[in-house]
Order: sequence, then C-alpha cells, then structure tokens
Amino acid sequence: MIISVRNYTLADYEALLTIQKEAFPPPFPEELWWSKDQIRSHIETFPEGAMIAEIDGEPAGSATALMILFDGKPHTWDEVADEGYIARSHNRKGDSLYGIDVCVRPEFRGKGVAKALYEARKSLVEKLKLTRFIAGCRIPGYHKHADRLSPQDYMMEVRNGRIDDLVLSFMIRQGMTPVQVMENYLDDEESKDCAVIVEWKRRQS
Repeated sequence: MIISVRNYTLADYEALLTIQKEAFPPPFPEELWWSKDQIRSHIETFPEGAMIAEIDGEPAGSATALMILFDGKPHTWDEVADEGYIARSHNRKGDSLYGIDVCVRPEFRGKGVAKALYEARKSLVEKLKLTRFIAGCRIPGYHKHADRLSPQDYMMEVRNGRIDDLVLSFMIRQGMTPVQVMENYLDDEESKDCAVIVEWKRRQS
C-alpha cells in the first residue's frame, strides 16, 4: 500500500466530490461540500495548499490550506476560509499555513491518510519557511462535559491526556499543540460551536 500526496487540479473535482460525499454523508448539508467554483479558487489562489492523497492511485483523502498572518485574534471558519473560497483571506506575505479542512473516505481511515496529509502540510511550512501550521480543530466530545467544564478547561484536560477527544486528541498525536479556544467558530452542536486552535511550529535554524 503506497500513500501519495500531490496538489489537486480542477480535473480532480469528481474525485474530490466523492471524498467529500463519503466523508460527510447525509444528514451533512450537501451545500457544504466543496463546489467546483471553490475548488477552482483554491487552485488559482494557492495551489500549493490544495492537496489530494491517493492509495495505489485511488483517491483517499484531501486537504486545503491557505496562508495568513496569525495574530491570535478571534475569528470564525467563514472569515478565515473566505466562506470556502480563500481568495480574499489568503495572504502571500503571511507567516502561517492555516488548514481549513481535511477529510478521508471511510474505507481508507486508519491507514495513515490523514497523517500523510498533515506531514505534507508540515513539509510545505518548511519549504515556504513559515513560522507554523495551524488549524481550527473541532472538539466533538465537548458536549458531554460542557455542564462542568469551560471550553478552555476541556482543551487543557484533553491536552493533559485526562480526556480523549476524537479530533483534538488525534491532532495532538500528529504533533500539534492546542493553544487557544475560538468560540462561535463554526455551527457545530457537538463542539458547542467552539474550536481549538492547534499549531505545529517550524524549528527555526
């Protein structure tokens, strides 16, 4: 089994749509899958951040990122992702690579696809000599603890290994460090609309 990661093109749209449909099946809103116009915008704006992973030539997962100047100020997914188009929010003079999505087809989960996509993003940070890779991470386990923990406290409990969160714990295993909570980040009942900004910093030479 060989996992390869490359930059996607508009010719990959049907493969990307298949990944989205299988990774986020109904009742996930169909209008939230990437449109062809959004994919075109990713490619035209920042082709280096548009990635597709394949296993033995079969599309297995995808990821999209842009560059920003990270200041830690509160923001939403729609703001940082330009509602999925990235054209207005991408900053070629930015210091950080910001991941706005990653998805893996169910049949390929547990095979290292997501890890390969994150490693490719880290390599891009190194290539572009950026400061960090960051992402807004869902915390789908938070709703089980929201009656007794603030989102900040939940982040620290997961960071310290006392609570296992399906997404945040995975990100930590990829070498990402939780740094802050963003409230009202995304309409997400399980996460109580919160996300955790996680980062991987490039080692400065």
